Amino acid sequence: MNIALTLIITAVAAALMIAGGSFYAIEGSLSLTSASLLWVGLMLALFMLYARFGEVRSVLGKKTARYGANLAIMITVFGAVIITFAVWSDAHKKRYDLSKTGRFTLSSQTKKLVKSLTTNIKAIAFYRSESGTMHAMQRQAARDLLEEYAGLSDKFTFTFIDPDANPGLASKYGVSEYRIILLFAGDKQVKVGNEKEEKLTNGLIRLLKQKQKTVYFVTGHGEKDVNSTNKDGYKAAKEALMNESYKIKDLELLQTEKIPDDASVVVVASPRRDPTPAELDKLETRYKSGGAIFAMIDPGHPPAFKTWLEKFGFKLQDDVIIDQQSQVYGANYFTPVVYAYHKKHPLTQDFSLSCYFPMANSVYIDEDPKQGRYELALTGPNSWTEMDKNQLESGQAEYNEDHEKRGPIPIMSVTTTPAGAETDSEGTKREKYGKMILVGDSDFANNTNINLAGNGDLFLNTVNWLAEEADLIAVRAKAANVSPVILTASQGRAIFWIPVIMVPSAVLMAGIGVYSRRRWFR
Repeated sequence: MNIALTLIITAVAAALMIAGGSFYAIEGSLSLTSASLLWVGLMLALFMLYARFGEVRSVLGKKTARYGANLAIMITVFGAVIITFAVWSDAHKKRYDLSKTGRFTLSSQTKKLVKSLTTNIKAIAFYRSESGTMHAMQRQAARDLLEEYAGLSDKFTFTFIDPDANPGLASKYGVSEYRIILLFAGDKQVKVGNEKEEKLTNGLIRLLKQKQKTVYFVTGHGEKDVNSTNKDGYKAAKEALMNESYKIKDLELLQTEKIPDDASVVVVASPRRDPTPAELDKLETRYKSGGAIFAMIDPGHPPAFKTWLEKFGFKLQDDVIIDQQSQVYGANYFTPVVYAYHKKHPLTQDFSLSCYFPMANSVYIDEDPKQGRYELALTGPNSWTEMDKNQLESGQAEYNEDHEKRGPIPIMSVTTTPAGAETDSEGTKREKYGKMILVGDSDFANNTNINLAGNGDLFLNTVNWLAEEADLIAVRAKAANVSPVILTASQGRAIFWIPVIMVPSAVLMAGIGVYSRRRWFR
């Protein structure tokens, strides 16, 4: 066989194998086309090796061949080290989330909930088994999320089912669509819409709750409306509570003899008019019998409601909190920023997010751990309680040390009262306490502000603590904020030309130069 034919067959074999490998890399699977190209190229290469075996053996005996063999051994050893490291790293995973908002890290609420599991939870995810499609990306996102959950507790396991490949199983579980995750705990089942941490955790909360608790919102005096979608409405707060598996109901105190027994928490969201003495008596009876009251009061509060709250130790003034620090965060000085929390109370001991309270007044209380009295949330040292209405209206508010108080100023306080003993479902007796939390602002949880910084978490944690749902007191998962990188046309061309063309070309030219220099000066 002449040299020209040998070169042609060798080139064809190499071209076929390169083409087959390229098809395999692009398609992501070994199709008939790529397998055929690889097989024909390999057969031609083996034929050439057999036909020119004598020449190949003489070449391998030369000094350059020995050098090549040493290089091949070094490459093989290096590849083995890389593979070993990859296997070891896969077995000992450690993730670092470098995103600005921590979007790839599970929230503290999820971690706390999953780590405290005492019953086995099984998740069945229904996703299509494909590659290189949007369905494949969704399936991988679901797997990554479920692996994070499973890594926190041995009690959490999961499996995947392809509804197309296993229609019988999908029909058995009543699933006729994709991107569905079913959570099971014994005989209980919860359906989750898609691969979002917030939805999966909320589904887990619903699954684990033995009894759905009810939160009542007092109405009839101009309180915040949980069905209003206006800026100052509480529709978003209602939906957030429902996501935590609470029932939400309105409560007309004048229309009922007493507060319903199923009321886990009663919310009084800043009445504009004074409740009647009879209505306040119903709230007080509920509190002293072991109920939970979540009260909010804005500047200009109704006098009778203020007097009633002061009966329980709260100290209220006709003030508005001014906070110069809030301007640093982009708010006006009528919006105090709270970032200091009481570290000895279970509601706020692990809370560290800043919260914003538009137009708030102070809520002082004489702290007494024996009575459960704490000032839970305080403004910064650059704030003060402005008492001069004329200065407020003119926009020229200034601190007056004679009759105004300098920060930190409490904006949220709590008190408790003994209410005898009760027997739980397991027959254990325990002390029962009435609990009341007062916040000097109601707008922090309205539709406009509830998703601002830590406002929503503080609101939900307050309800959870009052409802004795300590496992739910945490920072929740936030909606992912997509921050795309916007490039100019020249920047886009630079990203293509530099790594794809210029750098490889420079390496190639350097190699050619080294080879040529050695050949010329040999």
